[in-house]
Amino acid sequence: MILRLYQLQISGQQQMIFELTCRSHRNRTKSGEFGISISSASFGEIGSDRGATTPELGGQPVQFFAWEAGGELIDHQRQLVRLLPYLQLAEILHGVSTLDSIGPLSDDLVVSTRIGKGGPMKTFCKLFGNLLVLVYHCFDRIVIQGYLPLLTRPEHIVHFFRDVHGVYPITKEVLRKRTDEYNRWVEAFARNHRIPLQWPDPNMKKKNMKKEDYVRPYCLSMERRKRFGVYFIFKSMEQGPTFRSFAPKVPAEDPDFRVLQRNRSRYTHYYFYIRDEVLGPLAMCVGSFLPFQVTYYINGHHFIEAELRRRGIGFRKNDNAFLSVSDPQALQAAADRLSAEVIRKRLDYWTLVLGPKFSKKDRAAINLWRDYSLNQVEYCRNFLFRRNSPIHKIFERSAELGVFRLTANKIAQIFGVRKHKRVRGKWHSTLEKLDHGHHVLRVYCKSLVARMYEKFETFLRLEICVNRLKDLGLNKGLENLNALRQKLVAVTDRFAGFEAELLNVHVDFPLFQRLALPITCGRTKIPGIKIQDTRMIRLMEVLLHGGPQLHGWRTTQIREAILNAFGIHSEAYSLTQLRYDLRKMKAHGLLERDGRRYCYRLTQKGTKVAACFILFHKRICGPLANTLFDYRPQKTSQPAAKVEVAYHKADAAIQRLIDLVAA
Repeated sequence: MILRLYQLQISGQQQMIFELTCRSHRNRTKSGEFGISISSASFGEIGSDRGATTPELGGQPVQFFAWEAGGELIDHQRQLVRLLPYLQLAEILHGVSTLDSIGPLSDDLVVSTRIGKGGPMKTFCKLFGNLLVLVYHCFDRIVIQGYLPLLTRPEHIVHFFRDVHGVYPITKEVLRKRTDEYNRWVEAFARNHRIPLQWPDPNMKKKNMKKEDYVRPYCLSMERRKRFGVYFIFKSMEQGPTFRSFAPKVPAEDPDFRVLQRNRSRYTHYYFYIRDEVLGPLAMCVGSFLPFQVTYYINGHHFIEAELRRRGIGFRKNDNAFLSVSDPQALQAAADRLSAEVIRKRLDYWTLVLGPKFSKKDRAAINLWRDYSLNQVEYCRNFLFRRNSPIHKIFERSAELGVFRLTANKIAQIFGVRKHKRVRGKWHSTLEKLDHGHHVLRVYCKSLVARMYEKFETFLRLEICVNRLKDLGLNKGLENLNALRQKLVAVTDRFAGFEAELLNVHVDFPLFQRLALPITCGRTKIPGIKIQDTRMIRLMEVLLHGGPQLHGWRTTQIREAILNAFGIHSEAYSLTQLRYDLRKMKAHGLLERDGRRYCYRLTQKGTKVAACFILFHKRICGPLANTLFDYRPQKTSQPAAKVEVAYHKADAAIQRLIDLVAA
């Protein structure tokens, strides 16, 4: 409870900072509400510098103008003109945004946004379209179970052995015979085709190595030789469905009568690792005991890769993510071509080649067709951002907000399910940090799981894992794959719309820490710019508020402006010191020369940095620190100015935070 209150206090404090800047969202009429009047004092107290006091301007008023005001901005009746960096602040700090306003954050940290027409996904692209390089959605991991419908029940097994093969009684030896035949066939197949057949290496578990990682070199060898087929076979002892034959406890009239019962036991499973020309690399797990259940592991990204190669489309792929493609529309079209018919055709082929063998007599007597069901499906929507996009920090901040905002009602709305008392499964969200360092936002709804994570610094993925199709109102048959796709596209669309609100947040940027670090230019090491350096702050204020010079500033003009603005004696700030400060700003990319002339002007980056430095000292840190350590204005007679109201609210929020920490 204390942690939640602490976070709310921090959020409230951030809101005060937003109000202190008083941005108008391109509405210039609101700038008049700042309440700025002509004053004879300087812009604000910067601080002492070797005994220097607060500068006085000799009773000369300093007029504030809007940033884009036209006319005589440089020199007006020999008075130093100062520009207030106000209207451009929203563009400097935030860029293009569709937020109406940043209102007070409520208890559940809701940020109010305007969802435009076209659905949530359009809102996401509208907010981050200038940062996105590629967006696509597809099936990721699909686990399919194959089974023989007419060999799944005990009565089916009795009919198969007694009526078709004339074998009676059905003992353990009869059942084992079919297993031994299949084991011998697998060994002969591996030997004839020179395919490795082995049990997992005991060191794999110690090294935390998966089977897929172990067989990957064999798959790469197949790719280099441009061959398709089986390239590795693993043997594994796992639990699976089988039949148990035993004599009844009560003697029956027939002495050969045996009881057949479905059972689960441990027996040998064969993992066939295949490189298919249509589906790409896949794994096929075959149980060696009746009813010979088969499990298939395929990946939609492998299918897309095979489709793009077949059509000669260039791409770059890492793991199970496409990082670039020459034709994005072809990428999405290839993802949409993965259908139940394509999967069924390839699974039937490999089951016929590698599965248990049945004679023509068996197939004539029993319709041994194989059916397929979807055990687990993962569907993902992928966003590839530009290299310069701060996706990592944006994701971490949005994930933190998502933990608070994802209530049960919101989760039900995203997944499109009903919320009632007799619910099965989980309804919660959690933020996890895995061993490889990536944060993962997980959202649980019944047996459905939504995940959001980032990797490769610019890749963001929204993923839905379906463990039970009934939660979405579908049967688990493979023929429902297209209907499942449509439902999951809608779910990821709503999830992306929800995340669009959370991704459009303010994140921490270590500006002051980066500027404080020294920079090496050739063989010279130039010191950094410290936030407490009074000389640098004065220099930035003069360059920023002095207005844009057509031909830049000469060093003598800058020095004269600093001495006049802050009442400094000429001996306290020499030209050598000024050139040293200008050299530091130029090394950090904040200042540039006008061609070959020794005239300087602020760069676009320098304007932003100077605005941050000045506003931090004059509008945020200075007034709040004065309230905490010196004098606190009374609420009873406060002026009717929005900025002062915001200061009082910030003071109250900071005081409550101090009280909570002290408690």
